[in-house]
Amino acid sequence: MHPRETGRRYDAIAPLWDEARRENLQGLGFLERAIASCKSRRMALDVGCGTGGRMIEKMLASGFHVTGIDVSSGMLQIARARHSTVEFVHDDISEWVTELRFDLIVAWDSTFHLPYELQGPVIGKLCACLADHGVLLFTAGGVDGEIVGTMYGHEFAYSSLSDTALMRLLYQAGCVPILVERDQYPLHHLVVVAAKESRSAA
Repeated sequence: MHPRETGRRYDAIAPLWDEARRENLQGLGFLERAIASCKSRRMALDVGCGTGGRMIEKMLASGFHVTGIDVSSGMLQIARARHSTVEFVHDDISEWVTELRFDLIVAWDSTFHLPYELQGPVIGKLCACLADHGVLLFTAGGVDGEIVGTMYGHEFAYSSLSDTALMRLLYQAGCVPILVERDQYPLHHLVVVAAKESRSAA
C-alpha cells in the first residue's frame, strides 16, 4: 500500500484513533531510555507523529525542539490543535527531504506501515538525519515480510525486515544498537534504540 493511501485511511479514523490512545503510555519507558542516551537535547523528530500524544509531550518536557511528520492530514489537524509550539510536516517520510540533523529521532509504530521495499531506504534515511551521537528509537515487526490488518473497519498494510537485516542496516549507516528488545512477547514487536557514531571519528 502506498504511504499516501495509508494517510488517507488514517484521515478517516483520526478522531477514533486519538480517543483510543489518549492515555496510552506504551513506549514511554523506551523513550525515556533513548532520551537518557542523548548527549544533546536540541532537535527531535517524531516520525509518524499521529495526533501528537504523550511522546511529543515527553520530548518537549525534556527540552527538545520537536518536529513531527505524518502522512495523514487528519491526524495532524488534531496534533496542531494540541501543540502550538511544534512544527508539523504533512509528508511521506520516504519522500521528505531535509537538511536538518536531529539529536533524537522517534519512529514508534509508524514506519512498519511502509511498503517492504522502502524499509531499508527509510532506516538509512533516519540514520543519515541524526546528528553526531544522535539517538534513533524505532519499532519493527522483527520478521521478514508483509501482512495486512484491519483497524476500525479499514485495511492497513504492515511490513518489516528481519532482526538480522535491521542490525546490518544500522551498522552500514554508522549507527550502533544500544537496545534491542521484544517487548510484547509472543508478538513480533521489536524495539530498537541505536546511536550515531561521530563523523569526525570515522
